[in-house]
Amino acid sequence: MIKKILYTTLLSLSFFAVSQENSHEISASLDMDKNLLHVEQKIMYHNTSKNSLTSIFLHNWSNSFKNNNTPLGKRLIKDYKKDFYFADDKDRGYSKIHTLTSNNQELDFQEVRNQNDIIEIQLNSSLQPKDSIAISANYTIKIPKAQFTGYGKTGDGYHLRFWYLTPAIYQNGWQLMSNLNMDDLYENVADFSINLDIPKDYYLESNLYQYETEKANSKNYYLIGKRKKDIILSISRRNKFRVFKTISSQIKTDIFDKRIDLTLANKIVNRQISFIEDFIGTHPHVEILVDGNTVNKNSLKDIYGIPNWLRPYPENFKWEIRFFKALTNKYINDVLLLNDRKDYWLCDGIETFLMMEYINKYYPDVTVFGRFSKIWGFKSYNLAKLKQNDRYSFFYQFSARRFFDQPLTTRADSLSNFNRKVVSQYKAGLGFKYLKDFIGNDILKKSFKQFYKNNALELTSSETFRKILESNTDKKLDWFFGDYVNTSKKIDYKLKRVQQLKAEDSLLVTIKNKRNITAPVSLYGIKNDSIRFKTWVTDVDSVKTVKIKAGDYDKLALNYEQIYPEYNFLNNYKKPNNAFISKPIQFRFLKDIEDPNYNQVFFNPNVKFNLYDGMILGVNFNNRAIIRHNFDFSITPNYAFRSENLTGSFSLGYDHFLEESKIYKIRYGISGSNFHYAPELSYNTFSPFVNIQFRRNSLRDVGTKFLLSRIVYVDREINPTDTEVESDKYQILNFRYIYSKPDVIKRFQYAINGEFADNFTKFSTDIRYLKFFTEKQSFNLRFFGGVFLYNNSEGDFFSFGLNRSSDYLFEQNLFGRSERSGLFSQQFVVSDGGFKSFFKTPVFANQMLLSANTSVSVWRWAEIYNDLAMLKSKNQNAKFFYENGIRLNFVPNILEFYFPIYTNEGFEVNQRAYPQKIRFVITTSLDRIYNFLRRGLL
Repeated sequence: MIKKILYTTLLSLSFFAVSQENSHEISASLDMDKNLLHVEQKIMYHNTSKNSLTSIFLHNWSNSFKNNNTPLGKRLIKDYKKDFYFADDKDRGYSKIHTLTSNNQELDFQEVRNQNDIIEIQLNSSLQPKDSIAISANYTIKIPKAQFTGYGKTGDGYHLRFWYLTPAIYQNGWQLMSNLNMDDLYENVADFSINLDIPKDYYLESNLYQYETEKANSKNYYLIGKRKKDIILSISRRNKFRVFKTISSQIKTDIFDKRIDLTLANKIVNRQISFIEDFIGTHPHVEILVDGNTVNKNSLKDIYGIPNWLRPYPENFKWEIRFFKALTNKYINDVLLLNDRKDYWLCDGIETFLMMEYINKYYPDVTVFGRFSKIWGFKSYNLAKLKQNDRYSFFYQFSARRFFDQPLTTRADSLSNFNRKVVSQYKAGLGFKYLKDFIGNDILKKSFKQFYKNNALELTSSETFRKILESNTDKKLDWFFGDYVNTSKKIDYKLKRVQQLKAEDSLLVTIKNKRNITAPVSLYGIKNDSIRFKTWVTDVDSVKTVKIKAGDYDKLALNYEQIYPEYNFLNNYKKPNNAFISKPIQFRFLKDIEDPNYNQVFFNPNVKFNLYDGMILGVNFNNRAIIRHNFDFSITPNYAFRSENLTGSFSLGYDHFLEESKIYKIRYGISGSNFHYAPELSYNTFSPFVNIQFRRNSLRDVGTKFLLSRIVYVDREINPTDTEVESDKYQILNFRYIYSKPDVIKRFQYAINGEFADNFTKFSTDIRYLKFFTEKQSFNLRFFGGVFLYNNSEGDFFSFGLNRSSDYLFEQNLFGRSERSGLFSQQFVVSDGGFKSFFKTPVFANQMLLSANTSVSVWRWAEIYNDLAMLKSKNQNAKFFYENGIRLNFVPNILEFYFPIYTNEGFEVNQRAYPQKIRFVITTSLDRIYNFLRRGLL
């Protein structure tokens, strides 16, 4: 007790000592019935700039939960989260400022325009350099539910972060940033003194030194700390934090596995602290709070999300790695004061690098799938051999191959979520691994320590780190701090040629730079998968030939250890005699990671069904590795058991990416198929195509725009007794433009379609709009308009259909393509008029069709639909149709049922054979089912 009082007294004395540090004195009381926090706060602000200030800005992030129009509210919608948008006011939050004064004089203040979580205070007199001002604030915080951002009212208490008023940083102007749910508030360190009363049966933990006093019906906590920032308060009915003590620090955490022995856990934590200190230095604070919210919300769920009962990893591995990630995050971000909106990559890179080094030291042989990698049938796959540290370059390459990666200097609020949480972190960490191998581990470690020590608890930037690193090495690092950090250029070198000089017992090795970044490249001599020599080659801007000594190795390789992230490593190998490395064909079931030693062909079962072919079984052969190639093929031979015929399909395609253009990708290809469209009658399709996909304004945009152009050749088999007509053999030139904006609240898309054939030309548009008015209830509108510019075709095969089209382009997955009655005729696919009801005679239009389809949610997956249509055929008056009914939308586009109620022909329910009027949507497309499941899991 005496020790605690003495420690508190010493901190208090130093707290009130004259210094240039900002300080916060806070007295707060918690109203748990109304989820209100009443705050009295005194801010001592020091002007450390060279300018006189007439105003001061305070970050007031508690007010970011006020409504949907705040930067946070808009950001959550962009992140495809709609729970906050539809939340009740009682579940939201706000900050209500009652008074702001200085020297007992009121201060004028206002919210910054379009940033209601930032306050601008007009000073009564200018604040000169090195002067200070005391600002007193009286305000009330309404605490929101924690489900929105992880901070707020939890199930058993409160987890508070970014809750108090804090001055913005003045550094080349005011550095203002609104809360965007990225936990990146740029704030300076300050001295804190906090008094807080909470109910007696609750516990409090924080990242400050704390002293507890029990009262009759409550507990008082006195919290104090010097040169701290980002004060977190965890208030809970149960004491869920464990405390681990090391030589220099006390670590409080709620990331703990109760099945782990406490002695062992303490040993692991001490080992991790020693490991981190060895690389970057000692943490300046005694108290370190490692909370689960921090690590959970800023990383995607990965393989460590595997249920515990499966136990794929070594004992305690899952907890140990998760805790190390959280510990390094707090260890670095508590101490290095960088603007994380601009310089996030430096801290993220150091954290990822430390994780790779930790795994390499203690768990070098643990694979991504753990003990599952040893399962028979899977253990021979390259995917099963993927080590924990291999996943960093794998995920980077996964994104880079599709050109979805972004420069590391992209503002954090402009990064896609996948890049912010995974790819950019991995690229930054791989960059430091690259530097470690190129300049040496000792130099990199020395630079880390120097940067950490010299800039601890001081405002700094990545430019400061650059100067330190460059001063510690003679090697040029312009390539790293230039193209590697500032651009999304990809590294891709190729071993072009090897020439043997027998007279000199040496080799001339020619290396080609296939892309537009010049970076060091590692050259290896390999024998029996063992490294015999390694050297670095620099300044390969286009083609460079180097001389090496001939040796005992059977092949040469670039980037053999995959030290640096590379766009394509399949062209990195050559034999010393310059002979072509034979690549035998390797067949793999399902998919695998690409292997540079083989030409891989993947195969998987293919199951289809239609009424005329019956059950269709086959095998799909393709070259689509987990990371796709630009060129891909897919061939699917099938056997149809009912028609007893061979059927199938094929496609060949090449993706051409344009890096500096409004066009993102052009895909060229051909496809074709053969199946039956009627009993004992088959069809063949053949279609060359060009698909242009346009670039999004940014990777945070979720919309797509693309233009498809193709020629569809169709040859339909006919009965020997029938005469061939135009609908049996035809070709159609098709152009289609599609725009889609799938916003989480309002979704909008439209398609414009043009078809040119020998006997007709037609245009149509399909416009769809979806608006959610509660989290689970929505209104859906579809408009279709189609017109023939001219039409000399016979019959209605190419006409617009009210409730079903002929699908003459063979795009729809129909079980009974030619059926006009029976169960298979009741399958529904949205097309043309989009009506669900059957009429006594089929309804087609050979001149014009306009229709509107609407549906409104009434309860869970039950909806009411209403449709209207106008049809016009040549030499006929316009006809009008309407219908309504009930839609059971169990799984959209996968499992749906339509029950018509009322149409032009009256009430449908009391008519004969009503079950035959029910329409259904059932798909056998494994791709569609997989994509739906994937959206639900990610």
